[in-house]
This record gives sequence, C-alpha cells and structure tokens, in this order.
Amino acid sequence: MIKKSLISLMYEAASIQRWNDHIRPWTGFTELDKQAHKMFYAYVLAKCEGDGVDWIKLAEGGIFEFFHRIILTDIKPPIYHKLVKEKGEQIDSWVLSELKEHMEGIGGGFFGRMERYYREKDYSSLEKQILKAAHYHASNWEFKIIYPMNPETFGIEQVKTEMAQGLAACDTFKGFRYFAGSEYLQRFLSLIGKLRYQQRWSKAVRMPQTFVMGHMLVVAILSYFMTLELDNPCGKRLQNNFFAGLFHDLPEVLTRDIVSPVKNSVKGLDSIISEIEDEQMKEVIYPLLPPSWHGEIEYYTQNEFDSKIIDNGAVKTVTSDIVNEKYNDDKFNPIDGQIIRGCDHLSAYIEAYMSLNYGIMSDQMMSGYTHLKERYKDKIIGGINFSELFDYFEL
Repeated sequence: MIKKSLISLMYEAASIQRWNDHIRPWTGFTELDKQAHKMFYAYVLAKCEGDGVDWIKLAEGGIFEFFHRIILTDIKPPIYHKLVKEKGEQIDSWVLSELKEHMEGIGGGFFGRMERYYREKDYSSLEKQILKAAHYHASNWEFKIIYPMNPETFGIEQVKTEMAQGLAACDTFKGFRYFAGSEYLQRFLSLIGKLRYQQRWSKAVRMPQTFVMGHMLVVAILSYFMTLELDNPCGKRLQNNFFAGLFHDLPEVLTRDIVSPVKNSVKGLDSIISEIEDEQMKEVIYPLLPPSWHGEIEYYTQNEFDSKIIDNGAVKTVTSDIVNEKYNDDKFNPIDGQIIRGCDHLSAYIEAYMSLNYGIMSDQMMSGYTHLKERYKDKIIGGINFSELFDYFEL
C-alpha cells in the first residue's frame, strides 16, 4: 500500500512556486499545476505520434519526472540543466536514494522501473522525447503569460531565446511536427490551461491553495498507484485509470467547479449538470480535436466515476469488483471509475486535512473533512482499502 509520506510529498509540489523571481500570476503557477499541464501536452503529443507510443511508459515517465522534480525543488532551469549535464548520473542516484523509502509501498515493480528510467538511456526513449517536448510546451505556455509583465526584468530576452531553443531541440519525433502545425490542438491545450486558475474550495480560506489542474494530476497518480495494488492489472486498465483520472474534471474548464452541496441541493440537479457538461464538450472541446480521438475522451469524461468496460462495441457499467472477476483484460478496455472516485475524494480530504492541520479553520473545511472521513470508514473498493488511506490523515 502507498505510504503516507509519498502522498504528502505529492502535495509539496502545490507549494513550489514557479517563476518566483519574475512578476507572475498568483494562481496556478505552482509546480503541481505545471506538471499536470505537462501531462496533457504529453497526451496530445503522444496521440499525434500515433503507433509506437507505450502509454504505460508515458504515464510512468511523467510520474517519475514529477517526483524527481519535487526532490530537486525550485532550481532555476539554466542551473538545473547545467547540473544535469555535468552531474546528471550523481544527481539521479541521489534523487532515487531519497525516494526509495517513500516508494517502498508501491507494488508492481514500480520503483525498479524508475531506476531503469534514469539509469538506462534507451529505456522509454520515445516516451522521454515526448515528455521533454511536453515540458517545454507547458513552460512556454507560462512564459508567454509572464513575458509582457517583465519587460524590464534582467535577462528576460535571454530566457525567451533559451525557451525557443529548447522547443526547437524537441523536434525529434513526427508527432512534434504534427502538433506544431495544428492550431486547433494548441488552442485545446491553451483552453485546458484555464484549469490552472480555477481554485478548489473556492469559498474557503485554506493552505496551501490548490487548483483544478493540479488536483487532476493528483487523482491520476493516486489512481495509478491504486491500480498497481490490484492482482495483475491488465495494461489497458493501468493506462485508462491514469488518463481517466487526469481527464476526470475536464468539463469544468467549460462550467467551472460546481461544488457537491450545490449539485446535491436539488433532486436531479446533478443529472442536469452532467447533460450541460456533455453539451458543452460537444460544442467547444470536440471541434478542437481530431474525430478519431472523441470516443476515448468521451469514455474518460462521461460518467467518469462509473467502473465500466467495452464489450462487443458497447460500453457497459459494472463494478470494480466485477472487473477484477471477469473483465481484467485489455480486450474489455476496463476503467475503474469507482477507484478514481475514491482517489478524487481522498484528494479533497487531504486538502481539507492540510488546511485544518495548519490551523486554518472554517465550517466548510471541517464539514468536508468530517463527511468524507465518515463516508470512507471501513470502505473497500475493488479490493483497495480506502479506509486505511483516509486513516493516514487523521487530525
């Protein structure tokens, strides 16, 4: 089972401010939000690349790089790249030694693959190229926002040059060029960037503040780790649970976050909201994406908290227990929406816990914390003991 220390480490990224020696927006410019945006870029670049991408290696590579970056905290990019160039092997070894104890609870040989990722140049070669390009694109998205704010900041033009050079150096796979030529895909990822500004728990003062974008990555990583706990999960199940976790709040870029008390205040309101979200997806999101991608995005975002499979071309709602028994096979394309929902609630619970633990009290925080703790008492989903995870974070 995943350790409390590893979950806590994930949330340190919510306090790492990016571009903190420049004038910048105060929302959504944390390492957590950047890493989340990076994984959306990685998804699109990988779809542009097509055949040859190992989606599990892509997801895991993103997770490896996320934790690697947390350990190295807020080193300025030029210094970071210089250190990696000159002392890369030693730095990677040190980072791995720092993470080993935290990751001991992750099943499926996960940490061993992280060691290979950093010690074997040819391991996940294509996926590393995609993630490097995604990193530069997500950083460039940020830079285009802060550049007009910093005309007198020393070295800003040099940063602009280095950013352009970094992006140009990523032109090593065909998907990069396909993406560069698609105005629609770039608009899609710019639209998704608005999730970096949408604050979680918008009516409550709390610390650290988190935003919808970063929350989506936390849910994706937790969902992936929970899936590794299952008995020999199939590849599609691992892939789907990560990317469905990443995409689960995508419609909120169109509707903004409608909090649960509002959804539950009127009988049937949640169904109406879901219908509106589906309409908005069809009107705004899907026209920006190739038609061949629509089915997968819909599978990830529609009824996102249902466990489901595809059988004879039809989507069927099941339970994660039934997936374990009958459908843990790539041919059924399984998604554990119930596990993703548990991870979504665990993320909200930890956010409330952290704020309360810092001494920032509010009725909304305490109510959310108490409600979720009670809801997941003795709760097991698909064989995953969520009660134990919630007990980690007890006031």
